[in-house]
Amino acid sequence: MLKLAIIFLLIGLVLGGLGFGGIGGAFVGIAKILFFIALALFVIFLVLGLVAGKKVLD
Repeated sequence: MLKLAIIFLLIGLVLGGLGFGGIGGAFVGIAKILFFIALALFVIFLVLGLVAGKKVLD
C-alpha cells in the first residue's frame, strides 16, 4: 500500500508540474490517504506482534 501511495504522489507531482492542478491535487490527496492507512496498519500490526510475542514467551 505504501508503494501505491508513492506512485500516486509521483503522478500527482508530475501532473501538477504540467499544469493539471485539479487532477494532480486529487492524486496527491489519494497518496496522503493511502500513506496514513499504511501507517495505521503498520502501528496496528506492530502492537499485535508485540502482544502476541509476549504471550508466546510467557
